[in-house]
Parts: sequence; structure tokens; C-alpha cells
Amino acid sequence: QVQLVESGGGLVQAGGSLRLSCAASGRTFSSYAMGWFRQAPGKEREFVAAIYRSGGSIYLSEYVKGRFTISRDNAKNTVYLQMNSLKPEDTAVYYCAAVDYCIGYGCYEAKRYNYWGQGTQVTVSS
Repeated sequence: QVQLVESGGGLVQAGGSLRLSCAASGRTFSSYAMGWFRQAPGKEREFVAAIYRSGGSIYLSEYVKGRFTISRDNAKNTVYLQMNSLKPEDTAVYYCAAVDYCIGYGCYEAKRYNYWGQGTQVTVSS
């Protein structure tokens, strides 16, 4: 099992930046592929980004490509989501999640992830 705790959310103006962190505890962090998802009010949870266990491969949603990036530090048991050029439509609760294994588009599917954090609110004002 792994426990996940997100931090770094907040209120930012459009065009600004935030970095979200997700700290993991429990089973070996490097055993998991990690993902970030988000959910806006009245909408379904959607994929944002994912990164393989070693960090060798990453995936980004088309909505955030070129603005967001995902990275991980296995020594610190932490995965990050760097968000630049934020837009009001990025407003959502952001969740990190862990899965034993995913590959390709499988990493985009929330149902594949076994463990979830409690979420952190990101609000982008226009």
C-alpha cells in the first residue's frame, strides 16, 4: 500500500504558475507509475499527466501539453506537476494517483490507478 498527500495548490492569476507536489509513504515509491488527474465542478475526473516508475517516459494530456510537465524524485518519494501559463479552465481539484503498472494510453485511465490522494484545489482567476 502507499499513501499519497498532495500540496501546492492555491489561487493564481491567469498566466501564472504553480508547482504541485505529491508525497508518498508506504511501499517503495519507485514501484509505482504515478499520475495526476483533475476534476472541475460538474465534470468527470480527467487525466492530466503520468510518469513511469523510473521517470523514463511521461504522458501529457493534449489540454496541458506545452504548459505542464510531470517529474519525480524517487529519492524523495515525491512526484511533481509544474503548471505554467495557467488558464481559468485549469481550475479544478488536482489528484495524484499511483498504479503498479501502466503503459501507453492505459496510463490515461483513472480506473487503473489503485491509490489516490485527497486532492488539492487549484483556482485560476481571469
